[in-house]
Amino acid sequence: MIIAVLSDTHGLLRPEVVEWIKKADAIIHGGDINSQRVIDEISAAKNPDTPLYIVRGNNDKEWAGYLPESLAFTIEGVNFFLVHNKKDVPEKLSGTQIIVFGHSHKYSEKMKDGRLWLNPGSCGKRRFNQEITMAVLHLEKGRWNVEKIEISQEAGERVQKKHPDNLLLLIESVIAGMERGWTTEKIIKDLQAEPEFVDQICRIYVTHPGVTANGILNKIEANKG
Repeated sequence: MIIAVLSDTHGLLRPEVVEWIKKADAIIHGGDINSQRVIDEISAAKNPDTPLYIVRGNNDKEWAGYLPESLAFTIEGVNFFLVHNKKDVPEKLSGTQIIVFGHSHKYSEKMKDGRLWLNPGSCGKRRFNQEITMAVLHLEKGRWNVEKIEISQEAGERVQKKHPDNLLLLIESVIAGMERGWTTEKIIKDLQAEPEFVDQICRIYVTHPGVTANGILNKIEANKG
């Protein structure tokens, strides 16, 4: 069983993260999502039957009021506790085997008192030149191992070269570049994409605040008609 563990996306869902979401059997998000759009994009990318466990972080304001501050759940017989900030983990967590948290943007996995304490780091916008990371938990018959996933700034370029015919991935890569503050010229060069197509994506993204990659794709297809 594959569990995608992410946190601190801060309004940016990177294409490489989307690839893991698509093949995950469960998804865990440790908060600081920053927009409903990210949740919608996760929901659109994942299998409809794949459970999503998510809590709100300190930067998730009024819009995220429906999300819990902490969450306890069980996957394949393994008991989890999820919270954004490690300092908010209760002293007594009887039966909990894996604690997932975020907030610091720093990847960490430690065994303490027989429990795994896992911070997947931040896979959203880079801060203070810290690495961009998430984690993947491989779970089988009550046992697990953790895989640290390091995401390059050029992840979008790799995805596009791997999937040259996938327009949705290309759109997601262009959006990721815009979120990083890249110029249109840099996006075109790094993705090796058609300038007119990139310009069209950028124009729709700017003129339709909150639009998703799927929404942009639908508008492009409609314009073709």
